[in-house]
Amino acid sequence: MDTSEQIPVLAASGLTKSFASGERTLQVLRGVDLSVAAGETVSIRGESGSGKSTLLHLLAGLDAIDGGSLRWGGVEDTGASRRGRFLGLVFQSFYLIPELTALDNVLMAARMLGRIGAVARERAEVLLGRVGLAERASHVPTKLSGGERQRVAVARALMNRPKLLLADEPTGNLDERTGDAVIELLLELSRETDTALVLVTHNPGHAAKTDRQLVLTAGRLGDESD
Repeated sequence: MDTSEQIPVLAASGLTKSFASGERTLQVLRGVDLSVAAGETVSIRGESGSGKSTLLHLLAGLDAIDGGSLRWGGVEDTGASRRGRFLGLVFQSFYLIPELTALDNVLMAARMLGRIGAVARERAEVLLGRVGLAERASHVPTKLSGGERQRVAVARALMNRPKLLLADEPTGNLDERTGDAVIELLLELSRETDTALVLVTHNPGHAAKTDRQLVLTAGRLGDESD
């Protein structure tokens, strides 16, 4: 399929972001351009402090951009309601609700959009099975390993059938073997569901598994091969 004529799932143009640092202004992003096609997987690497997480927060609509434009599926509306329907988010810290079971944590994504009932519950159960946790559905996060918690987070991110997954260092709190397994799962599910993925990672091996590899340097994105 020729994706060049399709509307990008994500289109960022000239994104800028700065922060006050004492009496100085720290310019973190200096005009970032990024276009992601439907079903495409893209990795972003960069030195510590280069602004990778800041960029992902802007792409997710979690923080306001200083300048430039951001579109999800060709639309500039990046409010909370549309974010819940369009995006799936996976973070380094799993952000599971400790009092809820794995199943209820996955269901929470649907409940935020008012989607409750048997259909939502069945989808949550299917997703937990798909990430290998069908038998752990009734366990609270403290009864799960780090890798299992991140798998719950991946299932939750897919709950509302998003067009785009944004993953910010999703293996940062995991050992190497478990982290490799989580990345393989993310990529497999992304391709299986034709969901675009933007992966922020410090791991070159994980980055190499995506369709396209980018590097954030001096506030701008470029191809890793450049």
